[in-house]
Formats: sequence, structure tokens, C-alpha cells
Amino acid sequence: MDDTRPDAEDQREPARLIADVMLGRLAKWLRLMGYDTRYDNAAEDVTLLRIAQQEDRILLTRDRGLVRQRGVRAIWIESQELAAQIRQVQAAVGPPANSALTRCAVCNTRLEPIARADVEERVPTYVFQTQEEFRRCPHCERIYWAATHVDRMREMIDRLE
Repeated sequence: MDDTRPDAEDQREPARLIADVMLGRLAKWLRLMGYDTRYDNAAEDVTLLRIAQQEDRILLTRDRGLVRQRGVRAIWIESQELAAQIRQVQAAVGPPANSALTRCAVCNTRLEPIARADVEERVPTYVFQTQEEFRRCPHCERIYWAATHVDRMREMIDRLE
């Protein structure tokens, strides 16, 4: 029998994540890699569980008690080492839905292109003189550009993938 339907795994929605207060560094790197990852370093457990349920997010936690909660999908992050944490998340949820460096590292919002002329007063003079492309977070208004730090981030992301 010739079954040309995609595998169930191919049909699954991209993972939407939420990280507990112990996993701020992991949340930032997951965002940089393109994963939709909510994080609030002041969120209480009950808030994390509510958001995970309401927004259909997978809870990433180092708290075994949170993993046992009913009605929420959760992953207990085993390691304290960042690379191992990222590998565990990737193995559990698959690749990110977005390309690397397309989400705000601070608030998780998708970045938008912004005209170079519109950032002249908002970035250092040297950056404006040496960079051609800029992105803006429409939520927190941070401006992003590709400089040497981005090269280092891409190298780290490549090692982690």
C-alpha cells in the first residue's frame, strides 16, 4: 500500500515553550535559536502552569514537582549545563519554528526589519556607519544588527544544533 500522507511527526505544530525561573539563560538561547520561548523571572509556579495550559506551551523546568502537575506538558531539564539543556529540548521538541536570530532575546517577540534611516538616532554612530541592516522588536523597541557578537552567537548555535 502506498501511503503518501506525512508522518504524524511531520504534522505536529512547532513547539511553544515556557521556561521556569531557574532557566533564564536557556530561555534566552532558545529564543536566539528561533524557539518561541516565554520567560518571566518573577513568575510563580501557578502562573507558569496557567500560561502553559492557556497557551498550549511546554513547560521547561528544573522543579520535579512542576513536572508532575496534571494538565500541562512539561520537560524536566536534567543538566545544569547549557549545551546539554539545549540538546535535551531539541531532542524532545524538534527543531525551532523560526530561523535563528529572528526573535527578541529579551521579550520573545518576532523581530521586524526597520529602515536604516529610522535607527540613526537610536544606535551608536559607529554601528550606524558600519551596518546596513537592522531589525526592531515591535514590543520592547530594542534594535538589533549583525555585528561580531552575532558571528559568535551563530558559532555557538551551530555547535548546539
